[in-house]
Amino acid sequence: MPRKVRDANLETRTARGRLKAQHKPYFRLIEPGLHLGYRKLPSGPGTWLVRRYVGEGRYTVENLRTADGTFVLADDYEDADGERTLSFTQAQRTARGPRHPTGAYTVANAVADYLQFLESDGRSAHSIRDARYRVEALILPQLGNAKLATLTADQLRRWRDEIAKAPARIRTRNGEQQKHRKTAGDDTKRARHATANRTWTVLRAALNHAFHEGKVESDIAWRRVKPFRNVETARIRYLSVTESRRLANAADATFRPLIMAALQTGARFSELARLEVADFDAEAGTLRIRQSKSGRSRHIVLSAEGRELFVQWCAGRASGALIFTRTNGQPWQKSMQARPMRAACERARIKPAISFHILRHTHGSVLAMAGVPMAVIAEQLGHAGTRMTERHYSHLSPSYVADAIRKGLPAFDIKQSKKIIPLR
Repeated sequence: MPRKVRDANLETRTARGRLKAQHKPYFRLIEPGLHLGYRKLPSGPGTWLVRRYVGEGRYTVENLRTADGTFVLADDYEDADGERTLSFTQAQRTARGPRHPTGAYTVANAVADYLQFLESDGRSAHSIRDARYRVEALILPQLGNAKLATLTADQLRRWRDEIAKAPARIRTRNGEQQKHRKTAGDDTKRARHATANRTWTVLRAALNHAFHEGKVESDIAWRRVKPFRNVETARIRYLSVTESRRLANAADATFRPLIMAALQTGARFSELARLEVADFDAEAGTLRIRQSKSGRSRHIVLSAEGRELFVQWCAGRASGALIFTRTNGQPWQKSMQARPMRAACERARIKPAISFHILRHTHGSVLAMAGVPMAVIAEQLGHAGTRMTERHYSHLSPSYVADAIRKGLPAFDIKQSKKIIPLR
C-alpha cells in the first residue's frame, strides 16, 4: 500500500485555513510524477486537484471529480464523506487512482496499450510507425514476457546494454529484419547508444502509461534506469557551395532536379517526391509541403533562384502533376534515390559518398552560416521547435562570443624555426 504523505500546510483544516486564498493551487508531491493540489478559494471550501507528469517536461492539471462530474471539495467546513468531501489523506488515495496490479500484466501488454494510446491521441503516423518498429524488433523479443510487477532496474539495464552492443539492423528486400555489423569505431558506438536511448524512451513511456493507468503499484524500477549520456552529438556533415554545384552537375539529368530542389528547400526526399505543381505558389515564392515527417503541413520559402527553378519545372503542366518524376514518367519511390546519389558522388569525387539527407543538412548549415536565426531555420526545415535546430546548426551561426574573441585576441607572431628536427 502506498505510504501516506504528511504536509503541515494541507493535512488539517486549521492549517489550510491559515493559507492565503489564491487561484494558483498549493501542491504537494505524493509520489514521483504525481502531485496533489489544494486551491484555496476566497469563500467556501477549497477544492482538490491532481497534477501528473506526462513526459518531455509537460504536466496535466485537473480537478478531482465525483462520479457525476462535480468538483471534489476539501473538508474545510464539514466532515469528509469519502466521496464529495475528502480529507487530505482521502484526496491522496483518489489522486493515485485505483491500483489493479495483476501478475499477468506483462511488458507486451503495456506496449500494446501504449501503442493504442498513441493512435487515439492523434500522434503522427511517423512517430507511431517508429514506436511500433522498436517495440516489435527490440523490446518484445527480450522483454515481452516480463511481468511489470516483478520488473527490476538491473533487468532493464541489461536489456538496454544489449541493444547498445548489438550490431545495427537493416531491412531486407522482403521486409524482414536482419543484423548487419558495421566497422567498429567511436561514432558507431555513439550511434548504437543513441539507438538504445531512443528505444528506451519508447519503453519507458509505455511503462509510465501503465503505471498512470493503475496497472502496476510502483514505477521505481524504471525510474532508476538512466539513458546513456553524451550520445546525441553526431557530427553533421554538409557540402560547401562548390561541392553542391559539382554534385548537381555530376548527377543524371533526371535526378539533377531533385538534388537542386533539396539544396534550395531543405526538404526530405519523400517530401519532394510527393510535390505536385499546385504546391508551388509562384507569386508568393513558396512551396507547400502537405505532409511532413511530423504529420503537419508547412510552407517553404524559396530564394529568387529557387523560385525561377520551380517556375521552369512547373511551366505548362497540370496542377495535379508530380513536379519530379523518373525517366519513364513514374513517381520516385522510397529508397530510389540511393543508387543515383552514389553515382553522382562518385563522378563529383565526393568521398565518402553522402546520402540524400545530407542535402537537407547543407541547406540548414548554409542558412546558419549566413546568420539566419535558429527559429527561422526550424520553421523552414519543419522542426517542431528550435532544440533540434540548435543542436545541429548553432555552432555554425555567427555569435557575439566568437566575434569578440577573434577581434580581441592578439596575434602572437611566433615564428617556428625551420631548423627543428623532430625526434624519432
